[in-house]
Amino acid sequence: MTMELGRYMFERKKSPLLGIDISSSVVKLLELNKRGNRFTVEAYAVEPLPVNAVVEGRIESSDEVAGAIKRAIKRSGAKSRDAAVAVSANSTITKIVSFPASISDRDMEENVMLEAENYIPYPLDEVRLDFEVLGPSATDSDAVDVLLAACRRENVDARTDVLEKAGLKPRLVDVEAYTIENAYSLIARQLPEQGHGLTVAVVDMGANVTTLHVLVNGKIVFTREQAFGGRMLTEEIERYYGISAQEASRAKIDGSLPEDYSTEVLEPFKRSMAMTITRGLQFFFSASSQYQSIDRIILAGGCASISGVDSLIENETGTAAAVANPFADMALGSRIRVQTLSNDAPSMMIACGLAMRSFD
Repeated sequence: MTMELGRYMFERKKSPLLGIDISSSVVKLLELNKRGNRFTVEAYAVEPLPVNAVVEGRIESSDEVAGAIKRAIKRSGAKSRDAAVAVSANSTITKIVSFPASISDRDMEENVMLEAENYIPYPLDEVRLDFEVLGPSATDSDAVDVLLAACRRENVDARTDVLEKAGLKPRLVDVEAYTIENAYSLIARQLPEQGHGLTVAVVDMGANVTTLHVLVNGKIVFTREQAFGGRMLTEEIERYYGISAQEASRAKIDGSLPEDYSTEVLEPFKRSMAMTITRGLQFFFSASSQYQSIDRIILAGGCASISGVDSLIENETGTAAAVANPFADMALGSRIRVQTLSNDAPSMMIACGLAMRSFD
């Protein structure tokens, strides 16, 4: 076998990491510092991507993505050149397996490689694979649970290559679901009992995809993607007013649309958003015999910034809903504009979860 076990995935570094979230429409960059138990936002930027630079999670134009990352670095003033990036949960195979607690590190690697062959439907030389010891097994006092993660080599390498092209050093490749779980620890502090005992749905609404993550006591138990996102609103603006995609996108951002925009375009989109979330929760309930209720809904992603969407979701689902702000308890560096960061905060969960890995 020619696998380079642990080359990137789950690798931890003590030096500050830039969290780089590469989505289908923008690149988000975040640099954090930590003093005591409190984080400080040192640098951040959101840089738009050209249409089709990233399609369904695939980087189609590495030059354009690298260019956007370079612009984000320059505009943010970020100092670190070590970076972390994530791959989607749908492109990753994860499995929790148990091994004897007495096994040596060397034997653990060998056993993980042997076990991986049972779960990964690709030749091992075509994947990036890593593992992380989670701790003692809940079912066997003499065993430890190990998280095995594997992703097709081209998915990982496309992201690390584009970081290098932008002048950064890729130090870690994570899985988006686990970055959400990491950032959720900040949101949990804002919940009753700091989230203990709660079943919480984190709904990440991006440009093309809405991803539902259900967490119990801070750990993800369910993830599902649905084809719905903010780009549909842009397309509806384009269709309804007979303007170009670029004009529609600009008007949506700067609020220069006609008076009937709210009732004729935005409200129907918000109702579709609520329906998408409701369907996702229904699918979760039907797929799970253990969980049949949600205590809180946390709205993340660009669409979460739409005014009134939290109230609408709360009314439609009968569940308390709030917009995610992972920066609520953080200090802000001198270069950070408070209002701008506040506007972007719901869409920064993945970048935040990545940047936090500096301090694991």
